[in-house]
Amino acid sequence: MRGWVCACCGRWQVSIERISGRYLYRLVRCYPAEVGGGRNVLGEVGTVDALERLLRARTPLTLADLREAA
Repeated sequence: MRGWVCACCGRWQVSIERISGRYLYRLVRCYPAEVGGGRNVLGEVGTVDALERLLRARTPLTLADLREAA
């Protein structure tokens, strides 16, 4: 399933998975190849409200700053 990325730089990503009939939203910070690349999972939540709280707590973003990944 597709997810979302931040519209400003693409460094923050949210993936969506369906596990046992429920959705799981995973917030990831991606590092550029110049510094070694890689990803850091910042949290996984089960609702959009919890995702909004996670974004507010761990990033400078809100849900409005995300766009659908291509």
